[in-house]
Amino acid sequence: MRYTPLPAELYISNRQRLYSQLPPGSLVILHANDVLPTNADGTMGFVQNSDLFYLSGIDQEETILVLFPDAADPKQREQLFVRETSELIAIWEGDKLTQAQATQRSGINRVHWLTEFETQFRSLMCQAEHVYLNSNEHPRARIIIESNETRFTHRCQKEYPLHDYRRLAPLMHGLRSLKQPAELTALNEAIRITEDGFRRLLGFVKPGVHEFEVEAELYHEFIRQRARGFAYPPIIGSGANACVLHYVTNHCVCQDGDLLLLDVAANYGNYNADLTRTIPVNGRFTPRQRQVYDAVLRVFRECCQMLRPGVVIREYQEEVGKLMTSELIDLGLLDRAAVAAQNPDRPLYKKYFPHGTSHPLGLDVHDVGNTIKPIQAGMVFTVEPGIYIREEGLGIRLENDLFIGEDRNIDLMASIPIEADEIEALMNAA
Repeated sequence: MRYTPLPAELYISNRQRLYSQLPPGSLVILHANDVLPTNADGTMGFVQNSDLFYLSGIDQEETILVLFPDAADPKQREQLFVRETSELIAIWEGDKLTQAQATQRSGINRVHWLTEFETQFRSLMCQAEHVYLNSNEHPRARIIIESNETRFTHRCQKEYPLHDYRRLAPLMHGLRSLKQPAELTALNEAIRITEDGFRRLLGFVKPGVHEFEVEAELYHEFIRQRARGFAYPPIIGSGANACVLHYVTNHCVCQDGDLLLLDVAANYGNYNADLTRTIPVNGRFTPRQRQVYDAVLRVFRECCQMLRPGVVIREYQEEVGKLMTSELIDLGLLDRAAVAAQNPDRPLYKKYFPHGTSHPLGLDVHDVGNTIKPIQAGMVFTVEPGIYIREEGLGIRLENDLFIGEDRNIDLMASIPIEADEIEALMNAA
């Protein structure tokens, strides 16, 4: 394992907080994600089910977590089922968790091999009054394959059709949205590694460099520092490519006089940073580039102050739109009279700023959390305004990760250069 595991006390605490929200007689069952195929006999790299990891700390395929806090037999209250290793598996795949290691990682004393699950499953289903099963209920998810958890839900409904089935996802969304101190430790490490990667680029980027060479520099720095790699497919867009919001081909040459938009960050211990910076390829902003850059930075600064406990994201986004509209008028991109007459359902600023400003961050880049409800202290959000002027081939976005505190927000990326003068100075340092 590359990363240092978080203490088992975190997962014990996470489970206890879940139990406090369950009605009596509740059984909770979570499955690890599938190992997904590519072509022929190939497979993708394994990524654990975020909810299972949150409750157990187990980062291994073919894992089942079963929680029944009201079980009459104390041995059945918390059970973990993991893949039994063998000499053959060790030869071909390497070491898997022993039962003792799984206990140490999760704080769960009853660890079984997967072959024992069926017996325990039937016993618990015969006792349970409510069965909580999990699913991916992220509002932006486009699910086109049947997951391990979905297959298990169908099985349960077929074999035990009279049980009271309930959704675990809303409970997990509420729990995961409030970050615990140990989680912030992992997130801050992902951010530290991300900062090192970005600072490395400031001395590397110059006219003639390919976008994929920039990607390679980052990947080297991230892996060297024990990150899993990129938190998401890196967006490294020079010139007009910066106006493509999800540009990921990263195949063009960085030209003299262009800007380079970098939406890149590391994943450490399953926790994701999320950073965006926009830098001049030749180390100097043109007057127009600097004008637009400073406008985005002003909106960014205001957003960091606005995103406070009690704020609703939809209302916050409307206020951000007003700020951006004012900046776009000053930049000569919008006409004040046209703005006054605009359709409020189709505000004109969206031509140049078409995406949202903030999203939750954590075990997933677009992390779970009910964004319809007011923001609470303890949450982590991104702040990422941008201006994209396609007719000028000019795109600028700036993004940091913000911890929402009771008294004040904490910019977790405050040490990463963002002022235009500082970026120019670092890029032109001897």
